Amino acid sequence: MQQLTQKLGSGDMVIQDVPYPQLGKGMVIVKNHYSIISAGTEGSTVVAARKSLIGKAKERPQQVKQVIDTLKKQGPIQTYRAVIKKLDAYSPLGYSCAGEVIEVGAGVTEFEVGDKVACAGAGYANHAEIVSVPINLCVKLENSANLKEAAYNTLGAISMQGVRQADLRLGESCVVIGLGLLGQLAALILKASGVTVIGVDISEAAVKQAIANKVVDLGLTRNAVGIEEQIQSATHGYGADTVIIAAATSSLDPINFAGAIVRKKGKVIVLGAVPTGFDRDPFWYRKELELKMACSYGPGRYDLNYEEKGIDYPLPYVRWTEKRNMEAFQNLIATNRINIEYLTTHEFEFEDAKSAFDLVVSKTEPFTGIALRYDTQKTALKTKISTSEIDTLGKINISFIGAGSYAQGNLLPNIPDTDEVGRVGVLTNTGTTSKRVAEKFNFQFCATEEADVLDDKTNTVFVATRHDSHGPYVLKSLEANKNVFVEKPLCLLESELEAIIEAQSKANKAVMVGFNRRFSPLTEKLKKAIGEHPMTMLYRINAGVIPGDNWIQDLEIGGGRVLGEVCHFIDYLTYLNGSLPTKVSATALPDAHQLNDTLNILIQFENGSSGVVAYYANGSKSMTKEYVEVFSAGLSATLNDFKELKIYGKGKPKKEKLFNQNKGQKEMVVAFVNGLLSDGKAPISFEEVVAVTKTSFKVLESIKRGGAQVEI
Repeated sequence: MQQLTQKLGSGDMVIQDVPYPQLGKGMVIVKNHYSIISAGTEGSTVVAARKSLIGKAKERPQQVKQVIDTLKKQGPIQTYRAVIKKLDAYSPLGYSCAGEVIEVGAGVTEFEVGDKVACAGAGYANHAEIVSVPINLCVKLENSANLKEAAYNTLGAISMQGVRQADLRLGESCVVIGLGLLGQLAALILKASGVTVIGVDISEAAVKQAIANKVVDLGLTRNAVGIEEQIQSATHGYGADTVIIAAATSSLDPINFAGAIVRKKGKVIVLGAVPTGFDRDPFWYRKELELKMACSYGPGRYDLNYEEKGIDYPLPYVRWTEKRNMEAFQNLIATNRINIEYLTTHEFEFEDAKSAFDLVVSKTEPFTGIALRYDTQKTALKTKISTSEIDTLGKINISFIGAGSYAQGNLLPNIPDTDEVGRVGVLTNTGTTSKRVAEKFNFQFCATEEADVLDDKTNTVFVATRHDSHGPYVLKSLEANKNVFVEKPLCLLESELEAIIEAQSKANKAVMVGFNRRFSPLTEKLKKAIGEHPMTMLYRINAGVIPGDNWIQDLEIGGGRVLGEVCHFIDYLTYLNGSLPTKVSATALPDAHQLNDTLNILIQFENGSSGVVAYYANGSKSMTKEYVEVFSAGLSATLNDFKELKIYGKGKPKKEKLFNQNKGQKEMVVAFVNGLLSDGKAPISFEEVVAVTKTSFKVLESIKRGGAQVEI
């Protein structure tokens, strides 16, 4: 299938063949008939992508700060990889479309193949022939629906949420500042609600369009003579009950102008992208004005449970969710209570999408809504796409399932470039990532289906997906008789662990978890110096806060931070002392969200060693993240953030310091591949992998039991 993509680095825009999208649980596959270009949101993205690196930096000061922070902590190599990955990636465009359902995922009951639907969401409702969309970002339409108008779905829901935040009553008045797509849609919805609408824009053409199509009761350009007096007159001298700002600007004029024209104790709703640093006097303070933000499509937006898992909010308690806003918007169109036909000033064939965006950027002629029309007679094929002319295989032939930021920065660049290693296929959730990774790292193809990367050409699978899919993919790989490297954790369920143990026993294939820290050069020196005596160990992690609504904290998807990250440190202590854990106890600091991400863990090992994992999410970012202390047989050692090692014995401490932090990612990948090449075994024994995973589960059990010691 084909999809419109753009590279952030060069600004190059191209329609390219990418793999058919993945059909996940609670999702539908939709063949697009139309998608809508948002001149505001997408236009600014395209303009920024076409700027120089300096221009991009000025546009995104927060991201520049993140780059500087990464440089300080991880060094230039990792920072360079992260930046290049971002600049060189194929970024999908689009977030509002309509079409026909052609596949339905597991657990979906409200949609059927053949249904007409409207879709929303960046990363889902893309400018592409085929899209995969979660059910709560998709609404069913009547068979007679006009799909071009229905494709305004996202923009309509955003405008609807702005109107809902205004909470106006019949007969009240509202000024809409900014008469672009969002402003005109908001005005249409307000008019349909019996509200008096006054429209203001800096563009005379936008005002004339709104007046000509009876979108507003009064239309004014911002520089109109006596504009404040005209608005006072139109509102019987009171001022507007509410002002909705639908403009996009860095100027403070909209927010201060809103304060001047709204009535005392009125409301100002920020629907567009404007600064809110208003002047306190004379209006905002003296009128006791209320400022409210309209969050995108409405309740449910940015909620993983709602958008990705499809868990709806009960209607009696949350009357208008983002999906119900979409449905309400579509109903207004279907019942002819609003007419948005005039908004589509330009229509392009999908194949000519680049010309459409050139118009958005150049603004060589006036436009409002720009629709892309798709060839619905084309058949979408689930075929893998060749990305390399090289089809030779080696002794070890690798395919990737999942290839996000970590894989692109730490795994893929470190696969040995040798004739003994073949690079076969790449499968990810998004076809754009699959295509780019396969091309960049010289894989033979990007895949559409799991069978493509689990066929006979592949004998080794790297799994670098979200945590909840690790266990299932490891099982499928073992059942297909493949060696497996899986980024931590091995799995999220004890039942999955038991199934993996059984599958590995039958397949007798290598199973490796990405516990990279044990492969760090300074770790090797520490282990050699400290010896094999029973030891006491402390591993302190200044982990920092991850919000409770992040996918990592979600117990079903990320497993929480114990299963998702603490396993790293349990493995590290296991490696240092050279024996398996036998008992564990853990206590967590109480927190409002029960995240269990600030905790102390005490582990006993077979050889008598003991270790403490002190994992703290409540500290300062300015402190180094990881610190290790080891004591054994008259020796002591400290390892600070994998950059500085000190060995204390007789005489002066021995010191070694690296210029750049090295957590052993490259060494880990090389060791895994070389192990397979030499004797077919992973450098971490399966017994250790199982023991560390079991210990992680027992940590959670101990916390539930009030810190009681639990046998592993």
